[in-house]
Amino acid sequence: MTPTKDIENIDDIKKMVDVFYGKVRKDSLIGPIFNDKIQNHWPEHLTKLYSFWQSRLLGNPVYTGFPFPPHAQLPIDKEHFDRWLNLFVETVDSLFVGTIANEAKNRAYKIANIFQEKLAYIHNKSKE
Repeated sequence: MTPTKDIENIDDIKKMVDVFYGKVRKDSLIGPIFNDKIQNHWPEHLTKLYSFWQSRLLGNPVYTGFPFPPHAQLPIDKEHFDRWLNLFVETVDSLFVGTIANEAKNRAYKIANIFQEKLAYIHNKSKE
């Protein structure tokens, strides 16, 4: 079924996040990394993600925090980010269409790029 609406409210954000992380948790490549790190704290993690995306996409500044540090110690590289992005884009495209949906995908690419640059910097510094 082709989506007919854009991301418009917190319920849409929750749907996007829940469907996406449902896929992530089951994924053979990135699922074990997320599940090992988050363990039984998924409800709290999802709540943070709702506020993160609500802040970024709906202009409601409810997220406070720094998303990068928790990822800095994870055993992740380009392959993991590529899978994360593929699942994210697939999820958004299956649920929504429009300007905000496109912004969600653009921001996901930016986040992945920034995280990969920061991780490369950290790994290079540790080799010095």
